[in-house]
Amino acid sequence: MSEYILEMNNIEKSFPGVKALDKAQLKVRPGTVHALMGENGAGKSTLMKGLFGIYHMDAGEIILDGKQVEFKTSKEAMDNGVAMIHQELQPIRMMSIAENIFLGQYPRNQFGLVDHKKIEDETKEILDLVGLDQHPKTMLNDLTVSQMQSVEIAKAISRHAKVVIMDEPTSSLTSNEVEKLFSIINDLRDKGVAIIYISHKMEEILRISDEVTILRDGQYVGTWPAKELTTDKIITHMVGRELKSLFPPRVSNVGDEVVLRIENFTSPNKLSFKDCSFELRKGEILAVGGLVGAQRTELMEAIYGIRANTSGKIYHHDQEIKINRPQDAIRNGIALLTEDRRGSGIFGVLNVADNVAIASVDQYANKSGLLNLKEIKEVVDKSIDSLDIKTPSHKTLINSLSGGNQQKVIIARWLASNPEILILDEPTRGIDVGAKYEIYQIIGDMAAEGKSIIMITSEMSELIGFSDRIMVMCEGRISGFLDSAEATQEKVMTLATKFM
Repeated sequence: MSEYILEMNNIEKSFPGVKALDKAQLKVRPGTVHALMGENGAGKSTLMKGLFGIYHMDAGEIILDGKQVEFKTSKEAMDNGVAMIHQELQPIRMMSIAENIFLGQYPRNQFGLVDHKKIEDETKEILDLVGLDQHPKTMLNDLTVSQMQSVEIAKAISRHAKVVIMDEPTSSLTSNEVEKLFSIINDLRDKGVAIIYISHKMEEILRISDEVTILRDGQYVGTWPAKELTTDKIITHMVGRELKSLFPPRVSNVGDEVVLRIENFTSPNKLSFKDCSFELRKGEILAVGGLVGAQRTELMEAIYGIRANTSGKIYHHDQEIKINRPQDAIRNGIALLTEDRRGSGIFGVLNVADNVAIASVDQYANKSGLLNLKEIKEVVDKSIDSLDIKTPSHKTLINSLSGGNQQKVIIARWLASNPEILILDEPTRGIDVGAKYEIYQIIGDMAAEGKSIIMITSEMSELIGFSDRIMVMCEGRISGFLDSAEATQEKVMTLATKFM
C-alpha cells in the first residue's frame, strides 16, 4: 500500500498561448500539512483546480487513496473526499450555516422530506469541532471572514474529506484569527486528514507545514521536509531561473521632476493598504511588485478614485488635488488600464472605434452635443496604425480580436485622451509572447515621450527587466524600493515576504 494519500504524476495543462503545467508532480502523505509554493503563475492553483475537477488535465494521472481518479466536477471530487477552500470564499450568504454545510447532501426523513432537526443537530456537532460558537441557523451574511472560513472547513469535515486544499487561507485574517485557523489545521492533521496549504507567507509555511513542494513555471522543482528549509532557501528554489531577453531595447528617460506624489494613503478596510507613500517622476516606469494579497491593485484604484481612502494626499506637480472618482483622475491627466481586461476593460458589445473613443468622447462633440465621426475615425485609424492593432476595420467588434489586440485598443483609448500618467495593472497578463513584446514597445515609447508609467506586474522578468525603479508591497504596506540596476529576484522576493 502506498505511503501517500494523494499522488499527482506528470500533470500537464495548457491554455491558449501558455503551458500552465508541464509534468508537474505532488505527493501528499495522510495526516500531514503539505505546503505548495511558487511565484505567481507557477501553476499552484491550476494544479489544485485539476485535482478538484474545475479543470480537465491534458495529461498525467491522479491517484487518491490507492485508486486512479479523474474528477469531472467539483461535486464528484467532494463525494470522493477532496475539499477545497478557495482564497475568495464562495459561501451562499443568504443561507444559514447549516444550509451551507449540507448544501447538496441534505439528509431525508422516512417520508423523503429534508430532516431539518438532523441537519441542525449534526451542524452543532461539526461547529464544535472547528470551535465556532454560532447557532446553525445564523445567516452567513452575519459572519466575519474568519467565521465563514470555519464554515467552509466544517463543510469539508461533514463530507469526511481525506484531503483538504487551502488556497491562501490567511490572506484576509487577523493574527488572532490565524492562530485559531492553525489550531483547527492541527486538529485535522491529528485526525489523519491531509492538508494542502498554498501560501506565500514564509513564516507560516515554516511553522505549520511538514513538507514543502515548490513549482516554477508550471514545472516540479522538488519536495523537502519543512524543517530542512529556510526563507532564503525557499526563495532560491522559487526564483532560480534565468531571466531571458524578452524586452525591446530602451533608453531610460527619467527626469528630476516629480509629477505625482502620494502621501500616507490608507484604506478604511483594516486588511487593505496602509500608510502608503511614493513618488513618480517624469518619464519613469515604476514597477509595482508583490505577492497575492499585497493590495497593489487596491492602492492604485484608490488613487484613481475607484476605492475609498480614509487618509492620504495626492500631489500633482506639487499641487494637492482631490480625486473622489475616476473623472477627477482623468481631468488631472491620470489613466488606468485595469487588470481584468474582459470584466472592466473592454466594452465587448462595441466596436474598436467606440472602445478607443469612449474615454475622450467630450473632445469630439460640438456645442450641440453631436459627435464628429470623421475626427473620431481619424484618431482611431491613427491608433490602429501606430500601435499595429490587427483588426479588419475600426467597425469590428472588439470581442472578435485577440487578447493582445484588445489590450492595444484599451491603451489606444487612454492615449487618445493624452494622459500624463498611466497606471497599467498587469498589462501583459493573458497574452502571447509576441503581443507582449509589442506592448513593451508601446510602454517604452510612452516613457520616452515623457509620460510617467506605474506598472503593476506579477512577472519577475517584467519587474526587473523593464522598469526604472521597483516598488514592492507586502500585506498592504510598501516594504521597499529597488533601482532596477541593482534589483535581483532574491531581493524582490525578500521584500515581497517582509511583513512590516
